[in-house]
Amino acid sequence: MQWNKSIEYSKLIKKILESHVELCQRQANSALETFLVADDVNHHYLWMNLGWQKGDRVNGPTVYVLIREEKFWIEENWTEEGIATDLLRAGVPKTDIVLAFHEPKIRELTGFAVANSLP
Repeated sequence: MQWNKSIEYSKLIKKILESHVELCQRQANSALETFLVADDVNHHYLWMNLGWQKGDRVNGPTVYVLIREEKFWIEENWTEEGIATDLLRAGVPKTDIVLAFHEPKIRELTGFAVANSLP
């Protein structure tokens, strides 16, 4: 059986995000729904929050990662340690992680993959 990087990377990011979502769901905030949206066909993965917290509306992604060109493109990341840290701990090389929330000229300074954004 041939190893397919995109499929294996999809499994990995879902596992990482599911563990974060499960941890959030264990906390007692019944007014805030936390869930994972996974599109395995197009390789888009979102950890979403929806509801109310301290009187403010919460509606949006905590983390948004897509897999493009066999790399993790971290488009949104509001975690304390960062999803890139979780990926590194799982053995993903820095050359396969794009911090896409930085503009391309800043990415050169991060030590992670440098890739051009979509037009």
